[in-house]
Amino acid sequence: MMEELLLPLQLPFMQNALAVAALISVPAALLSCFLVLKGWSLMGDAVSHAVLPGVVLAYLIGIPLGIGAFVAGMGCALATGYLQENSRIKQDTVMGVVFSGMFALGLVIYTAISTDVHLDHILFGDILGIDGADLWEAGIIGAVVTLALVSKWKDLLLHAFDPTQAKASGLPVGWLHYGLLVALSLTVVAALKAVGIILAIALLIAPGATAFLLTRRFHAMLAVSVALALFCALAGTYASFWIDSAPAPTIVLAMTLCFIAAFVLTVVRNRSSSPLAPKGTAP
Repeated sequence: MMEELLLPLQLPFMQNALAVAALISVPAALLSCFLVLKGWSLMGDAVSHAVLPGVVLAYLIGIPLGIGAFVAGMGCALATGYLQENSRIKQDTVMGVVFSGMFALGLVIYTAISTDVHLDHILFGDILGIDGADLWEAGIIGAVVTLALVSKWKDLLLHAFDPTQAKASGLPVGWLHYGLLVALSLTVVAALKAVGIILAIALLIAPGATAFLLTRRFHAMLAVSVALALFCALAGTYASFWIDSAPAPTIVLAMTLCFIAAFVLTVVRNRSSSPLAPKGTAP
């Protein structure tokens, strides 16, 4: 029985899948906490979708797909900021227009060329096709993003809650703002091969949102978010082997179930801690 349960761990493609799932879940979980507090959930969605034309153009030019994805993601973020500052349109509306337009551009370019890169692998990931180079890329990006977020978490926290106070305190708010955008784009690049463009948003939002429901201190929120992301990434990848499903959607489903469980727990806890209404006196 034990040998059968350990069978997935003995297969090289499952070992690579579990490794890359762990590597990308840590930086994504840390970043998700800042995105949730800052209200940048749609920004994560925008950047993850906007990398498609960069991926396709990088394939045409013959450069690593990650470079094209990073440039396109940063281009989306910068274009959103420029349009917001120079128009009366709100940020969420601008992001919706920019990322949907870039995603559509990527689809048009993809359908116009002949390529051996399957569109499903771009949109939904190919975690079972991870090789050594992909592991190195995810590991390096994950280490850089994790180190940057951990070393600057207090400054980023103040910037997320009150940018005006952060500026008055002498913090480089411009560097913090664009540094967070760079971290977001890099994390999307790292998650691209594993979970794809569409499902990357779940890694960037669900862990932080779930941890926000369960904790009241930010350092605890970071720890819970990382623990949840690691558990769901590893458990989802492992479970997909036995239920014969795609790993990436299984990981996202596990994160969704954790969020629902956390929400229900929060509701029950709030109701149980609320004061009871005074009983009326019998006539």
